[in-house]
Amino acid sequence: MRTKWSLKSKVLTKRLAVLSMSALMVAALAACGGSSNPPTAEEAGKYEVTPGDPFSAYKDQITVTMGRVTTANPKLPAGDTYENNAYTRLVKDTFNAQITDQFEANGEDYSRQVSLAIASGELPDMMRVDSKDELKELVDNDLIEDLTAIYDQYATDNIKQIYDSYDGRALDNATIDGRLMGLPATSLDSAPTMVWVRQDWLDLLGIQLDADGDGAISLDEVEKTALEFLKRDPGQSGNPVGIPFVNTMNTTDYNGSAYTMLGVASTEGAFPQYWMNGEDGKIVYGSTTEETKQMLGIMADWFKNGIIDPQFGTRTFDDITALYANGQSGIAFGPWHIPDWGLISAKQMDKNAKFSAYTLEDANGKVNVAHANPSNQFIVVRKGYEHPELAVKIVNLFYDKLANDKDVATTMPEAAKYQETGVDGSTRPFNIEVNSATSLLDDYSDVVRGIKGEIGLDEVRTTESKNNIGSIKTYLSDMDTDDVTAWSKYHSRINGVGLIDKLTKENKFVWMTPAFSGTTPSMKQTWANLTKLEQESFIKIITGSEPLDYFNTFVSNWKKQGGDQVIQEIEDEIASKQ
Repeated sequence: MRTKWSLKSKVLTKRLAVLSMSALMVAALAACGGSSNPPTAEEAGKYEVTPGDPFSAYKDQITVTMGRVTTANPKLPAGDTYENNAYTRLVKDTFNAQITDQFEANGEDYSRQVSLAIASGELPDMMRVDSKDELKELVDNDLIEDLTAIYDQYATDNIKQIYDSYDGRALDNATIDGRLMGLPATSLDSAPTMVWVRQDWLDLLGIQLDADGDGAISLDEVEKTALEFLKRDPGQSGNPVGIPFVNTMNTTDYNGSAYTMLGVASTEGAFPQYWMNGEDGKIVYGSTTEETKQMLGIMADWFKNGIIDPQFGTRTFDDITALYANGQSGIAFGPWHIPDWGLISAKQMDKNAKFSAYTLEDANGKVNVAHANPSNQFIVVRKGYEHPELAVKIVNLFYDKLANDKDVATTMPEAAKYQETGVDGSTRPFNIEVNSATSLLDDYSDVVRGIKGEIGLDEVRTTESKNNIGSIKTYLSDMDTDDVTAWSKYHSRINGVGLIDKLTKENKFVWMTPAFSGTTPSMKQTWANLTKLEQESFIKIITGSEPLDYFNTFVSNWKKQGGDQVIQEIEDEIASKQ
């Protein structure tokens, strides 16, 4: 983590010494004053060359301080930083706005910086918050700007259409008491979790999967393939292992489903960690259902028979990735894009490595999946910042203009080079994604038609898709190429997104819409312990240290230790909205 706050400053000393007093003062001020009216369009744009223009520059240079969400390996070229790079320079050139980072951090470090900023009331001008709870807290303490009028005035038609593609759900998540209090990131449906299998190993061993060619396979096929890989060691590692899983095991985010058992759960109609409507209309926590118990029984059998990695529960994420790189395992559960950053390690170590993508079907031949929460991250603007419209204009610049410019190599050459060389998207001013609900399959259509020559590059919607077309053509011209980027883009887009497109067109998915996402008051005190209870109980059952019926004990303990209270709060919140 890097911070630009001086540890010797009086400001930070005050934060650490009288944090609770600061929070009380903020709350008191909020109680007295409440939210002020948002600035008029004339006030918001008084420093602009053309007030109200989505891309208008400021007459005199302005400064905006930010809280930035970073990543460990942003792939920035030498000399560039999060604060000074092609993307921040693009903001400077376009709007005459200089970005200064108040703090930069990743993961839990970033969350701590945000919490400190909220508690002290000393926010950067703009930052990302990662939950509706944080957004509510900022609103309750009157710390952020109301963006309702500004969004209407400055957002481009394309940006409005993107948000509208979620049927109001995305903007609704950022709306409190009828006012838009943040600019939401979007999270489009990217289901299902896929089963990635070493195709070169299947060919070597004469194994045929998916005989009917529908893209979906059964658990039985996965089991038999895993056992063959263990017995015959096609990777010649000398130490083959079963399918690796992370010890967290479950997720409610298909984009984050790498090495989880979400796909296995789907075959039983189970959705661990999701909040669902039960048959009686009551709220049900997916990790406590009979279907989840059945899933754990399958996983326990797999572990007993060696189908699961014997070190399950102890390996880190990087350890698991290394198993694929070393040729010790050839079956991976994960999202459509796992070849770009995970399975690519296998190609780097073995030029012959190839993967095919499948998904798991239930006994009725259907693929059970859940809709994503359309937004749970928000860009907020500090109350009192003179240029709140700049937040909307930055969104316009990166998620409309840059994304859709068909001549970006000429108009924004530095940014185009970043995209071409794979610089991480976190280096943009806002580390979020703003894409339409159909963008994944829209981009896939462009890529396929571009590869076939049915459309020219000038007709392709995004720069990223143009680059992907070039990479995939490189791979198709030589499938033994050493170009790992070409290899990964072919696997993720043609195999991965191609499977989603196929299953969508064939109406193979059975969708579950979660009943609730977010947190409740008591979850702030109990959820960490409940999550730990769940994880430890599931590991015990899978590894055989407890019998399957121990699941009933887990459910009973979960309810007593706060689960029932959380369910009641969720039902009350849903009822209040009705």
